[in-house]
Amino acid sequence: MGRCVIIGGAPIADYARAQAALEPGDWCVYCDSGLRHREGLGAAPGLVVGDFDSHPDPHLPVETITLPREKDDTDTVFAVKEALSRGYEDFLLLGVFGGRLDHTLGNLSILLMLDSRGARCAALDDYGLFQIVSRQPGLVPDSFPYFSLLNISGTARGVTIRDAKYPLEDAEITCDYQYGVSNEPLPGKTARITVREGRLLLIKVFRDTIL
Repeated sequence: MGRCVIIGGAPIADYARAQAALEPGDWCVYCDSGLRHREGLGAAPGLVVGDFDSHPDPHLPVETITLPREKDDTDTVFAVKEALSRGYEDFLLLGVFGGRLDHTLGNLSILLMLDSRGARCAALDDYGLFQIVSRQPGLVPDSFPYFSLLNISGTARGVTIRDAKYPLEDAEITCDYQYGVSNEPLPGKTARITVREGRLLLIKVFRDTIL
């Protein structure tokens, strides 16, 4: 089975980068206002999901799941669960970060949910590529100028970073003290991150943007 691409309604400014991340055979699921990215991405929907409170139902000739507006899951979370139920184990999330902070933080938890179920997952926005580091090491080639490690789930122990400007050896990162921001792969090297216990959010940054 191929990869499932979940497309939410958060802003996408760099459609070229998002398009470059798409692969032939991707099954694209547009979630409600994510439909506004259909033309910019140029990717045909395999499924449309939503309660259509933020985008009208376009009544496309594809499978559409219309959800109630009062529900526990957001449209995006429902779409991910639906894809899991259909056997998908590899995910790319687009248009899920930015805009409303509550939706961004909620969508970050999708990465944790997929990791807990053993699925592969990455999320892409205009500034970086987001992945969870847990059972498998995180790798950052020097084509990324920066990367950050953030704890969004309990305490991570046994954190080791090799081939980076700021290495770590058997360290601990908690949610209370986020000191893993803005590291750099060494020139000509691929930084390698491992975690013995817990999970970390790895953000590979595309460009130098200081907020």
